[in-house]
Amino acid sequence: MSSHSNSKFSLPENIADTFGFLVLRVWLGLRAVLAGLEKYAGTAVTEEPLLDEFGDPDINGTMVEIKTKVYGLEHYHGLPPPLADKFAAEPLLPNWSLGVYDVILGPVLIALGVALLIGLAPRITLFLHGLLYCSLSVGLILLNESGGIAWLGIHIVLVVAALRLVKHDRFAVLPRW
Repeated sequence: MSSHSNSKFSLPENIADTFGFLVLRVWLGLRAVLAGLEKYAGTAVTEEPLLDEFGDPDINGTMVEIKTKVYGLEHYHGLPPPLADKFAAEPLLPNWSLGVYDVILGPVLIALGVALLIGLAPRITLFLHGLLYCSLSVGLILLNESGGIAWLGIHIVLVVAALRLVKHDRFAVLPRW
């Protein structure tokens, strides 16, 4: 019998597993949400006067372009343009699948990330995360993008670790699923 068992405020026996799962759940959820939001990122260009060393506008009226990162529906791109062109040239990837991925990838990443963050059916959500990362790996394998393949492999290992620890989840909606 441990010395903590007599304490009025004893921690559950497997609190480290619970905390470990929560850390993985939060990391994977945030990673998916932010990756999905990045699909809506673009650049806005504005012109502003060139400032001199005193912070005053240049006397010649010189203007400079300022590029700023912005988010909006008009900037959406499920597949990054450089990769989309490479995928389109790959004979083992049907064109219809590229169109589907281009449309749904951002919203699916956001939806799965939010579901994981709130703990909605964590087993199913994690499984779907894993399937999504496997499907993304297929394209990168066909393009021989070793860095991206390894990066997605790490994500899959994290999903598997979370699936192994999900039984210790204490804060879930529909925890059995």
